Amino acid sequence: MKSVQLNNNVLRDGHQSLAATRMRTEQMLPVCEQLDNWGFGALETWGGATIDSGLRFLDEFPFDRLDALKKACPKTPHMMLLRGQNIVQYAHFPDDVVTAFIKTSADHGMNIFRIFDALNDTRNMKCAIDAAKAAGAQAHGTICYTSSPVHTVAKFIEMGVELEKMGADAIVLKDMAGLIPPMEAFAIIDGLKKKLKIPVWIHTHDTAGLGTNTYMSAIDAGVDAIDLSVSPFANGTGQPDTTRMLAIMQGHERCPQISDEQRKSLREVRTHLEKVYAEMGEFTSHKNEVIDVDTLEYQVPGGMLSNFRTQLKEQKMEDKFEDVFREIPVVREALGWIPLVTPTSQIVGMQAFLNVKFGRWKQMSPQAADIALGYYGQCPAAVDPEVQKIAAKQAGKEPITCRPVEAPGAVHKHMDDLRKELKAKNFPSDNEHCVIHAMFPPQLEKHLKGEGPKPKPVAIPAETPKAAPAPAPATAASTSNGPQKRYGLTINGKQIEVAVQEIV
Repeated sequence: MKSVQLNNNVLRDGHQSLAATRMRTEQMLPVCEQLDNWGFGALETWGGATIDSGLRFLDEFPFDRLDALKKACPKTPHMMLLRGQNIVQYAHFPDDVVTAFIKTSADHGMNIFRIFDALNDTRNMKCAIDAAKAAGAQAHGTICYTSSPVHTVAKFIEMGVELEKMGADAIVLKDMAGLIPPMEAFAIIDGLKKKLKIPVWIHTHDTAGLGTNTYMSAIDAGVDAIDLSVSPFANGTGQPDTTRMLAIMQGHERCPQISDEQRKSLREVRTHLEKVYAEMGEFTSHKNEVIDVDTLEYQVPGGMLSNFRTQLKEQKMEDKFEDVFREIPVVREALGWIPLVTPTSQIVGMQAFLNVKFGRWKQMSPQAADIALGYYGQCPAAVDPEVQKIAAKQAGKEPITCRPVEAPGAVHKHMDDLRKELKAKNFPSDNEHCVIHAMFPPQLEKHLKGEGPKPKPVAIPAETPKAAPAPAPATAASTSNGPQKRYGLTINGKQIEVAVQEIV
């Protein structure tokens, strides 16, 4: 049988999962040549939270990073994680902005767009799939794995078949919380391989300690590629380490043949990254490095657990941790058993907190209300009718069933509007700046004015301090219907700030 392809995610998901997405381009460049020459099938170098975090906290223009990494790794295909109609933000953007972002990214050398939707609503993925293919890149249709009464092996396989018909060049089973049991992974991959003509890849995390076993089951089922990383930006809430995974695969008929030179190269990469990890001690935490079985019970992304504990303590609600996490399945069920992946993990976590603090559904975040009303897409199951009524009353709008970006009354900035806004401020108005301005206007303006954050000089600390969750953008809050209170919570490395009001 053909050897399984190994991808490497250390330059994106590795530091996003274990160091709050704070690795700088200058810290990546010293290992790029080795990663490029090693023989990986693809390198994940961009996308996800790196575009936001790089601009917001590191004062790096996103396309400059992509250019630098593409120049440093010219041989291996580059891939990125894309949130469908959300691009790399939380809001839905018009088709012309999505298309322009993908075309521009492909022009800068991005080869593979791994496209998902937080609700697994394929309507929110079609534009991105079409755009990637039109740009000459690969579109990988991505299935977000989750566990619920309405999510079955058959349903996941059915979604893969639909994505292939939509033109996807490969299907990825994305297990963002490291929850998928090995035997279920085998069943899904085996079913997809029997139904599809295109390659099938799998992505998981080792949060609950299942990652390597899940990969072995997927390999036995015929999966074409798996995602790995390099320690110390591996294992725990990240992907399994490459050297570790190779040792586990040793003797398997699909294990790639690795030379002594490749093994030496991985050791050298790790040596450099250990120094980087020490430099980033402000953003790392031992809790992210170890197996967390709570993930299996609460079924939330691993980073969310430790951040939530800290935030509840700040709210003087540390004794309510179990109550809040027991509320998460209640919220998920009421909102149609939505998967927990950015941004839904943050939204569900916040609503669980509000339910415990004020009473169930006495307060609703605007984001939870929008999910209940269909403004994020079609939920996997029906939304609780009473919760939907509460959401409609608070939001002052009716439920929709159309694609969210086509909702009646939706106001969007198209490429022409974005270009005019940039020109009015005498800022660059090329496509690169237009698409970043669409998603992160204040951060881009600060960057262009030279007012962006000035990261501290890197230095290896004598003792690595515990991680301090960094604030992320506050999401817009509803301002209607009377007095409100504001609450902030950092979940899975992202801060949600909302205004809430009592529903009477």
